[in-house]
Amino acid sequence: TAIKKAQAKAEKRRVEVQFEVADALDLSLPRPFDTVIDSGLFHVFSDDERHRFRDSLGRVIRAGGTYFLMCFSDQEPGDWGPRRVTQAEIRAVFRDGWRVDDIQASAFETNLGDAQAWLAAISRR
Repeated sequence: TAIKKAQAKAEKRRVEVQFEVADALDLSLPRPFDTVIDSGLFHVFSDDERHRFRDSLGRVIRAGGTYFLMCFSDQEPGDWGPRRVTQAEIRAVFRDGWRVDDIQASAFETNLGDAQAWLAAISRR
């Protein structure tokens, strides 16, 4: 599974990390976190689900904590693969109760080559 692969990588790099498996649209974890990392989830949600996801994140990220988001970018040519996301869409979803600190162009490494992505740092107010 993805979690087992991530745990193996963390162990190899001697990094202490806690992985949690939960419903991203209805997070109810035992404690809040300072950091949440999302690599490839946000872009699968519908417009309504994005707002549910944001609200769900707000329940598990401490005030002042950071959400790192990596999603498919509208800069990716063609129409294969996941739904594309614009910077404006990211800013609109995280307008209330959050601060978009930074959005940079990035790329997902895939078996078919690189795919254009946005890498955003978003703080919970």
